[in-house]
Amino acid sequence: MNVMNEHNKKSLRLVIADNESIIRLDLREMLEDAGHEIVGEAVNGRKAVELTRMHRPDLVIMDIKMPEMDGITAARKISEEKIAPVLLLTAFSQPEIVEQAKDSGVLGYLVKPVQESNLFPAIEIALSRWQEMQGLEAELDKLKDSLETRKIVARAKGIIMAAHKLGEQEAYRRIQRYAMTKRISIKDVAEAIVKAAGGKV
Repeated sequence: MNVMNEHNKKSLRLVIADNESIIRLDLREMLEDAGHEIVGEAVNGRKAVELTRMHRPDLVIMDIKMPEMDGITAARKISEEKIAPVLLLTAFSQPEIVEQAKDSGVLGYLVKPVQESNLFPAIEIALSRWQEMQGLEAELDKLKDSLETRKIVARAKGIIMAAHKLGEQEAYRRIQRYAMTKRISIKDVAEAIVKAAGGKV
């Protein structure tokens, strides 16, 4: 009975990459026994990146040492494209390998041979870090958007204040009223005012 499966109640879709077929087989068995689905298997980093782009899995488990393209390079590509979290497998626990792995955007790593008792906690950690990162990025996008809105609204207020000799609050209320009447956002109204005044948005 697998702890992770009970805990998550979610079947994961995974890509596994290792040039040793016996390792892939072991991983496949452990994961499928726990109710997860292997959507792709790769023998090198290049193929792992291709499969990840194609299947958009929940997680990629990948060996570091592979022909054509190593796991760290492949992990960096997958992380940069923000497709899926990556868990790296390594036969070494050398500090420099760990550092390289961190720099490539990897969210966890396991030393081979992989034990079920280590695999599932590592998957949980990688997935929760990934969710955290996704949440932070969404938060950052919202902040950027609200900052842009504030800037454009300030410019629109300035235009209205100058044109109608109004105070700041009254100028803002006018923008608000117009947005409510037209059922459009304050940002859209502000952009329209700036454009109408010949400014660039």
